[in-house]
Amino acid sequence: MLTHDQALSLLAAARAESDQLGIPMSFAVMDPYGHLVALARMDGAPWISAEVAQGKAWTAAAYGMPSAGQKSKMDPLPNFATALTEMTHGRFTPQPGAVPVYDGDRLLGALGASGGTGQQDEDVCSAAVQAAGWTTAVS
Repeated sequence: MLTHDQALSLLAAARAESDQLGIPMSFAVMDPYGHLVALARMDGAPWISAEVAQGKAWTAAAYGMPSAGQKSKMDPLPNFATALTEMTHGRFTPQPGAVPVYDGDRLLGALGASGGTGQQDEDVCSAAVQAAGWTTAVS
């Protein structure tokens, strides 16, 4: 499980990646059980982005895969996606923009972002996880 200090290092790496793009974003770090460990909203990021980042990170942590994978699975099942979102009190967010954080085969948590396009959000998260020394898939 990610410590608070490790979560802060992920946030710093994500902010550095976001700064390079010139896009203000919000970032959320979840533990492997979907509990929030750390949250940051950059100046100028959309106000809703902090909530969206949390939903994406929760989804990546819950399934141990990028949140984009859940979007692909749910696209042909909109009623099921809506039901899952309801059952999880709005946390299930099947949209690109979050990745799991792995140490070998152990899921440590997830990092989610919001503020750019879904692909930009996911790219920032992937780069931040790698910069912090972890992977986004079982290795």
